[in-house]
Order: sequence, then structure tokens, then C-alpha cells
Amino acid sequence: MATPIPPPPATAPPAAAEPQKTDYLNLPCPIPYEEISREALMSLKPELFEGMRFDFMKGLNQKFSLSHSVMMGPTEIPAQSTEIIKIPTAHYEFGANFMDPKFMLFGRVMTDGKVTARLKCDLTDNLTLKGTAQLTSEPHMSHGMFNFDYKGSDYRTQFQLGNGGLLGANYIQSVTPNLSLGGEIFWAGQHRKSGIGCAARYNTDKMVASGQVASHGIVALSYVQKVSDKVSLASDFMYNYMSRDATASFGYDYILRQARLRGKIDSNGVASAFLEERFNMGLNFILSAELDHKRKDYKFGFGLTVGE
Repeated sequence: MATPIPPPPATAPPAAAEPQKTDYLNLPCPIPYEEISREALMSLKPELFEGMRFDFMKGLNQKFSLSHSVMMGPTEIPAQSTEIIKIPTAHYEFGANFMDPKFMLFGRVMTDGKVTARLKCDLTDNLTLKGTAQLTSEPHMSHGMFNFDYKGSDYRTQFQLGNGGLLGANYIQSVTPNLSLGGEIFWAGQHRKSGIGCAARYNTDKMVASGQVASHGIVALSYVQKVSDKVSLASDFMYNYMSRDATASFGYDYILRQARLRGKIDSNGVASAFLEERFNMGLNFILSAELDHKRKDYKFGFGLTVGE
């Protein structure tokens, strides 16, 4: 008589992977408050120009370098009518740069008499001093500002001091590994105006979303999707509650082996493109174009950058 075959032993179902717990005492440090939408700005707002531009930079040693820039092209002047009026202009700019791991100083002088300067100094490992200044012959156009930036383990804060009685402060805090929240406040003593604002940023390996709201009526939203290591798509939305103006734009950022192409189109019908191509080490070619069919304003520019 055949013996019955025992049933196979029951196998336990695989244990579900436990969700990774968030260590709220070890969150990453967020980016600075003023750079909360930097990915969208890089893709949607390149440095467009009209005419011809030539930039040359020469390094004298490891820390000091000189730069020369020549710009020629039309400049739009304000007009009461809808007609666009442009006059031909040409400028030369001389610059000097000093770069050290803990101290950086940049200065520029233009033929129209404008002088600009920027500095960055690491006072400690966590405290940084930044300064900007501009001197010009035009009345009420010269200005200066100092920023004190403090970087914590999971937060950043900044205090601003500028001419005209300008005082400001902002703070941004990581809430989760992907989400950071912040706020700002400012007081312009010369104009007797004050304001507050708040911002949020959510980022992963594939996307970045940010939003800002200010008491003077500005609402700004941006979103960047990383399609691949070389291609990114970006969009933003700007709304002014006081003037009821709203603008939206959509753009792309394509990085090739020796070139970078950026372009966008907005809700006003303005299309633009910006191409940077590296011909050789220290030699870059630039093409810029902006088409405003509504205003019949078309801007084209090309440039050459020599030196690193």
C-alpha cells in the first residue's frame, strides 16, 4: 500500500520592507533663500543681449586675473508712444578679479563712468560676508549693500543692510529631507515701505518645485523636471495681485558634449533662445535671440569669449 505524500511545508510570505525612518535631527542644509528657484532661473532667464559682445580674460597668477569686455549694439530708450526707439551704443568694460578660497573681490569699470564691485569673505566656517556696490553719475542710482549669511546644520539665515535705510532678514529651514520652508522681512527707511514674504521648496533627484508669496502682491511659482542627465524642462508663473498682471513661461535646457542650448516661450508670445558652444579650451561662441511678435521687437546677438 502506497504511503501518502506529506504536503509541502508552508512558506511564509516575504516580509514587507520597512519604510525608512526620517532622522529629523540630521536634515540636510537648504540652499540660500534668495536662490530658492535657481534651477528655473538658469533655464528660463539666460543673459540675453543684442548686438556684438567680446570678452577676454587673462589670469596673471592663481589668484589674480584681468578681464576686458567690448559691447556694441542698439539700446532701447523710453518713449511715450508704443513705437520702439533704439540708438546705437558701444561700451568697454575693464575688470579685475581676486579669488582666494576664503576671500573673493570683483571690480568693473565702464566707459560711461559706472563702477561696480562685489566681495565675498568667509569670516568663519559658517559666517560669510557679501557686499555689492555701484557708483554712477546718474542721480539716485548709486547703491551699496552688505549681507551677513549664517549657515547652520539644517537652516540658513541672512541679514541685509543697504543704503537708503534698507534693512532685511530671511530664514529658511529644512522640514524634511526634501522640503524646506522660509520667510523674509524688509524695511526701506527712505521710502517708508515694509514687507514680508514666505517661500517653500520641494526637491528630489528628478524635480524641483518652489513657490514664493510677498505682501506687496507678488506670487511666483516654478517647476523644473529633469528628463535625463542632459535635458531639463522648466516652467514658471508670475502673478501681481496689485496690477492683476500674470505671466507664464515654459522652457528647456539641453546640455550637449560641447554646447548648451536654452530656450523659452511665454504667455506674451515672446520666444527666446541662447546657445553657448565651446570651440576649444578657452574659446566659447555665443548666440542670442529674442522675438517679440506682439511689439514687433526682434533682438539678435552674437559673442565670443576667450580665456577661462
